[in-house]
Amino acid sequence: MDSTINGALQQAAAQLLTEGKVGLVIGYGRANGGPSAAPAFVRRAEDAERLLFDATCFANLAVYLAKKDVRDLLRGAASQAVGVVVKGCDLRAVNVLLREHVVERSGVVLIGVRCPGVGEPLLSKCTACDVHEPQGCDVVVGEAVPQAQAEKADRYPLVAPIEEMPLDKRWAYWEEQLGSCIRCYACRQACPLCYCRRCIVEKSSPQWVETSAHLRGNLAWNAARALHLTGRCVGCGECERVCPMHLPLSALNQKMAKLVEERYGFRSGLSAEETAPFSAFAAEDTEEGIL
Repeated sequence: MDSTINGALQQAAAQLLTEGKVGLVIGYGRANGGPSAAPAFVRRAEDAERLLFDATCFANLAVYLAKKDVRDLLRGAASQAVGVVVKGCDLRAVNVLLREHVVERSGVVLIGVRCPGVGEPLLSKCTACDVHEPQGCDVVVGEAVPQAQAEKADRYPLVAPIEEMPLDKRWAYWEEQLGSCIRCYACRQACPLCYCRRCIVEKSSPQWVETSAHLRGNLAWNAARALHLTGRCVGCGECERVCPMHLPLSALNQKMAKLVEERYGFRSGLSAEETAPFSAFAAEDTEEGIL
């Protein structure tokens, strides 16, 4: 990472807080001397020196924009905008939240960081990323990523190995993988687009998804979540990163994203003004699959 990025990030955050443009900056800091960066919440300009950006800044901080405490800050009597540090993949999640009216653009100040990728070695999502430049942010820090690095041939590298399996082996693969799910819902908690006040898995009248950690319920839960994210998931990979059982959740999400791009020419989160396939209707839409 660029050695000057921390100074620029701290300066930008301090200026926003000093000028009263935001009441809170959500960024990355070092917690208790740990090796990885952790979410940091800064309210005073003098505390902006806690902020940093390096190869350990994995979390998608857009997840906090949908949290009740942050939304209350945005909507309260003394409402103030919230600043949030975003990588390119994180910005895509913010665009979906804006598109779905979870937050309003006037209430969010976007501090973009030009990111060549995180992890050492790079996380798999970063090797396929082509949104290193955070377009449309209010402030952008960091050096531009070389064009050769920004151009990726395959956005869905996890899909092909599974598609090549015969159907019976593919089913056996997912039974084996999802059979180990412990239903901790860490994937849901880390996802910036899982913001429903009451998740389908918590509804008991009727009960849509069995809650016990057995194969039938696990398949239903993971299939339901993948379908609810279809046309919305931005590939930030946080669900898979936080999964204690190391389930290949990104493969599921990439498959759905690939289908949406192939059939509708649509990639989620590239713009807050985009019209998503499953939130619009046109008379010429195909009726294939409708019973």
